[in-house]
Amino acid sequence: MTRRKGKLAFIVKDSARKATYRKRKKGLMKKVDELSTLWGIEACAIIYSPFEPQPVIWPSPSWVQRALERLKTMPELELSKKMVNQETLMKQMILKVKDQVMNQRKENREKEMDLHMYRCINARKVLPNMNMNDLNDLAWVIDQNLKEVDRELEKNE
Repeated sequence: MTRRKGKLAFIVKDSARKATYRKRKKGLMKKVDELSTLWGIEACAIIYSPFEPQPVIWPSPSWVQRALERLKTMPELELSKKMVNQETLMKQMILKVKDQVMNQRKENREKEMDLHMYRCINARKVLPNMNMNDLNDLAWVIDQNLKEVDRELEKNE
């Protein structure tokens, strides 16, 4: 059984808020450790909390300090190479969805022409209400199917 997503709201009761903080902090630290181990990357976490006087630093303060120094000394081009803002991310997502829509339209058109082809074969005539584009697409689908049949025949010979 899957866990339900809890609603995100401020927890009024102090003891419940503190308990939830401890559980989520533990889970976050585990995730950072898993990311670091599984992908072989350098990862760290710094968590400030009203419940603790000092921030929680994972894996160690000296390690985090070295990682931050390496980050500060990286060239600007290297830092910004893979960074994207919200607008760029949305544009990338829109382009990806547009490509998916175009591919789906092409696939749907091919299936529609397959259907027309089989209907024409069964009726032994061209169906009415087909315009020139439909007939051209139908001819292309028939050619593709004939090529596929030829390939299969050559493979079996």
